[in-house]
Amino acid sequence: MTDAVSPEVAAERLAHEISRRRTFAIISHPDAGKTTLTEKLLLYGGAIHLAGSVKARRATRHATSDWMKLEQERGISVTSSVLQFEYLGYQLNLLDTPGHEDFSEDTYRTLVAADCAIMLLDNRRGVEERTRQLFEVCKRRRTPIFTLVNKCDRHGEDPLKLIQDVEADLGIDCFAATWPVFDNDIFVGVYDRLKREVHLFERSGDRGATRADDTIVSIDDVALIETMGESAFDRLMTDIDLLDAAGHTYDHDRVIDGSLTPVFFGSALTNFGIEPFLREFLELAPAPGPRETNTGNVEPESTDFTGFVFKIQANMDPKHRDRVAFVRIVSGHFEANMQVLHQRSGKPIRLAAPQQFMARDRVSIDEAWPGDVIGIMDRGNLRIGDTLGGDGKLEFQGIPRFPPEHFARAIPADPLKRKQFDSGLRQLTEEGAAQVFFAETSAGSQPIVGAVGQLQFDVMAFRLEHEYAAPCKFEKMTYRWPRWITGPKADVERVATGQGRLKLFDHKGHVVVLFSDAWALRRALQHETSVVFHETAP
Repeated sequence: MTDAVSPEVAAERLAHEISRRRTFAIISHPDAGKTTLTEKLLLYGGAIHLAGSVKARRATRHATSDWMKLEQERGISVTSSVLQFEYLGYQLNLLDTPGHEDFSEDTYRTLVAADCAIMLLDNRRGVEERTRQLFEVCKRRRTPIFTLVNKCDRHGEDPLKLIQDVEADLGIDCFAATWPVFDNDIFVGVYDRLKREVHLFERSGDRGATRADDTIVSIDDVALIETMGESAFDRLMTDIDLLDAAGHTYDHDRVIDGSLTPVFFGSALTNFGIEPFLREFLELAPAPGPRETNTGNVEPESTDFTGFVFKIQANMDPKHRDRVAFVRIVSGHFEANMQVLHQRSGKPIRLAAPQQFMARDRVSIDEAWPGDVIGIMDRGNLRIGDTLGGDGKLEFQGIPRFPPEHFARAIPADPLKRKQFDSGLRQLTEEGAAQVFFAETSAGSQPIVGAVGQLQFDVMAFRLEHEYAAPCKFEKMTYRWPRWITGPKADVERVATGQGRLKLFDHKGHVVVLFSDAWALRRALQHETSVVFHETAP
C-alpha cells in the first residue's frame, strides 16, 4: 500500500500517469507482418534486445508474442497476448490479437479494451478482407486508427494509389504522416511531414534483428540533395508537392474521432521507418479516455477504481493450473490487494497478487493506472465482461458476444479421463475459447462444442491434450444455425424438437436449438410466434 498523500497530490499523479499511457491493438490481415511489427516495437522499446523471426520456425527463437506451444509450432497467433513496456517516458500497453479470422471473438473483445488501433497493411495488397472486418469494428466504436503500410523494402503498389484505395474502400480520409523515400526504386528512408525531416536508413547485416541506424536531415537543409542524390531528391519533392496540393491536412480532432487516419510507411523486416512511426504514434495517439456504462460515462480521472474483465486465460504457466483474468483499468488508482465490488454478484472481491505481462512472462506489481491491463489470479469467480469497482449497479458497455457458426461433438479419447476432460472443457469455455452445449441422450449428457471458426476445434483439442492430459476428438456436425429460445415451457419444447432441429442446453440451462439449414431457421422465425428467438444467450 502506498503512503498517504493529499488529494491534490494524488489527483496530480493520477493525471500524469493517465497522460503517459497508450493502450492499443494492431489489426491486420494474416501475413501483413503483424507479429514482426510487434517484435520490432518491443525491440525499440527496449523490452527485447534481439527480434525473433516469425519465418524462422526451425530456429531456436520464436516471436515473443507467440507464447503458446501451438503458436510456436504453427507460426500463427491463436490467442491474445498483453505486451507492456516503456519508451520515451510512455507506458505502452500493446494488446496483441490473433490474426486468423477463426478467432474473431477473442479479437473483438480485445479491441474493446484498446483506446486506439494500428491498422497494418501490406504494400502490395492494401486493404484485405480481414482488415476490412476489423476496421468496421473500430469504426463502430469510433476508435482512432493509425495506418502503417508495411513491407516497403520490396516493390509494391504506388503509395498514392494505396492511400486512394484506403479512402475509397474504407470510407476514411488519410493524411500521409510519413512518406517513403526511394533511390532507383529501392526503399531507403521516410520523410516525416509533421516534423519536416528526412530519415535515411543504413542497412545492417543482421536482417533487422537490431535497431536500424539513420541519418536525419531537415527538408530545408541545402545539403539534403547531396545526401540523398539528385534523382531521389527530385522524386521526393514531386511527391511532396502532390500531397500538399491534393492530400488532406492534419487535424488532430478528426484523428481522435476516427474520421482521419495518419498513414505511415515502413518495413518491419528491416526496421526502416519503424522508429519514426513509433515516436509519432506516441505523440498523436490518445491517452485513456472516458468509458460508457449503463449509468453514463466513467472518466479515467475519477478517484474510484473501476475496470472490466475482457479476457480469461488458463494455464499460461504450464507448471501450474493457473487461471488469469485480464482486467482493463478504466479509472482510479489500483493498489495490490484492494477490495472492490464485483458488480455481477454484488459481493466484494479482493484483487490479490496482481501481475503485468510480457506475453507469458509476468511480474508482480503494487499499483496500476487507467489504461493498464492487469492480471488477477482467479478461482472461477470472474467472467468475461464483468465490471469491477464503482458503486451501485455499474456495468461497462460494449463487450461483444457472438453466436457459434460451427458445431462438433466432443468425445474423450480415453473414457477413464472423463474428469480431466470435463474440467478442461469447462475452463476453456469460461476463457471464451469456445462455447459448450449439452445434448441429452440415452447414454447421458453429450457435450457439443460451438465455435466461431473451425481452427478453434484444433486449438481446443491441442490444449485438452497438452494442458489437461485429456485427448479428444471432434466429430463435425452439419448444424450451423443456433438460436436461444424463451417462452412458455410447452411451446419451447415443441419448437426445439421439431424436424431438422436439435435441442441443446447451454451451461446455464437455457434451451438452444440448432437448425439444419437456413431455410429451416427462416421458416421457424416466420411461423413460431409463441416463442422468442435470440441470436445470443438472453
